[in-house]
Amino acid sequence: MESKKTFIIAELSANHNNDFDLAVKTIEAVAKTGADAIKIQTYTADSLALDVDNEFFGPKKEGLWKGWRPYDLYTEASTPYDWQPKLKKIAEDLGLVFFSTPFDKEGVDFLEEMGNPIYKIASFEINDIPLIKYAASKGKPMIISTGVGDEEDIRLALNACLEVGNDDITLLKCTSQYPAPLEMANLQTIPDMKRRFKLKIGVSDHTLGHMVPVVAVALGATVVEKHFILDRSLGGADSTFSMEPEEFKTMVDEIRKVELTLGEVKYDINDSDKLKRRSLFTVSDIKKGEIINETNIRSLRPGHGLHPKYYNEIIGKKLLVNLPKGSPLKLEYFE
Repeated sequence: MESKKTFIIAELSANHNNDFDLAVKTIEAVAKTGADAIKIQTYTADSLALDVDNEFFGPKKEGLWKGWRPYDLYTEASTPYDWQPKLKKIAEDLGLVFFSTPFDKEGVDFLEEMGNPIYKIASFEINDIPLIKYAASKGKPMIISTGVGDEEDIRLALNACLEVGNDDITLLKCTSQYPAPLEMANLQTIPDMKRRFKLKIGVSDHTLGHMVPVVAVALGATVVEKHFILDRSLGGADSTFSMEPEEFKTMVDEIRKVELTLGEVKYDINDSDKLKRRSLFTVSDIKKGEIINETNIRSLRPGHGLHPKYYNEIIGKKLLVNLPKGSPLKLEYFE
């Protein structure tokens, strides 16, 4: 993940709709977009909620999942554990990196047995310091979303990784709204995060379209994560803010164009470019012994003559050679 190439992640999340074949077809579609990785989530409903009906775990009263009990939503949205090794092999055979977000220690242990190469921490888990520390202790790269974390939360999460000797950390700027409005993206935070935390920074985006990821890369993001679905009409918990294959491919293509335009820090120019600039020329025939003045020389293109910075220095000097009109000037032509 040290490459200048943006690491582009397609998030499967709940967009398998409890259909293994659909999950496979989705991964196959991801591979055709130019994405680098497919990410899933490893949890059971018990990892996130309780099967009770009180004010905390009862039906949601607002938002995209209004009317759903969290326990039922997570049961519906989870990726069965027995699918995950199979999906990993399918993805890797297609050239994709396959990794997951764990939500409890049991999930981390399961993923370790599976050879999970990267650990992603979701925004809502940014304050679960024991979980972060446990995942980081496995020595794999860590990607941490910061959607509901303030600076103190972020530093606590980072310290949890560092305390177990893991400093391979990427923070993702994230807006935890589903879908998220553009005006809440606040992408100026990305360069600030790079300065503030001295880490790799990316974006986990829930807006519609590819504007936010493309701008994020232009601002220095090295990782992009976006939800992926074969067809939004399939429905499901995350369908409304997920990208379809053609949209995702367009985003990948646009990001690769941005990478080309960003290039590298470069101030030097080649000799052919130097010749495109101005230099000092004679604008009339000047004979040996004549004095250079403002009427017989001028700064013009191309750059074969003396640098214009010498203009005032040579005014009033005597010419040592005969020069026809249109001759480039050289320092050795003057006394």
